[in-house]
Amino acid sequence: MTLPPPEPGPTGFTQRKRVFFHHCDPAGIVFYPQYLLLINEVLQDWFETGLDVGYAGLFADRRIGIPTVRLECDFLAPSRLGDVLDITLTVERIGKSSFELRYECAGSPGQDVRARIRAVLVTTSLDGHGPIPIPQDIRTAMERYT
Repeated sequence: MTLPPPEPGPTGFTQRKRVFFHHCDPAGIVFYPQYLLLINEVLQDWFETGLDVGYAGLFADRRIGIPTVRLECDFLAPSRLGDVLDITLTVERIGKSSFELRYECAGSPGQDVRARIRAVLVTTSLDGHGPIPIPQDIRTAMERYT
C-alpha cells in the first residue's frame, strides 16, 4: 500500500515511513536500531531526490564516501507495528568536510515526536580513506535544508 506524501515542511526533507513487523521487537514496538536503518533510507532518498545527487554514483563514479562518525539519539515515545512516521531531515551545520544532520521521527500526521537523532557525517575519499572537502555541488544543494 502506498503512503500519502507528508505535509511539506518549512526547511526539512520529510519522508513518510510505515512501521513493519521486521522493525519491531517481541514487545511489538520499534527496536531502537531500526530507527537507524529508517534514517539511512531517508538519507539516501534525500541525496537522490532532495539534493539531486546520485547516491550510488557517489561511491561508484565519484569515489566519495559519507560515513557517519557520530550519533546522538533520544527515544521519546514508542512506535508500534502499523504506525506511520514522518521522518524529517534538516541540516544543522555544514563544515569543510563534515556536516551535521538532525532527524525527527514523529507520528503521522502531526502527532508526538518519537525519536530525535543527530548524526555527523564526513565526506571521504574511497581511494585514500581520508576526509575530503564537501564537493561544491553537494554543499550548495545541502544549504537549502539549513
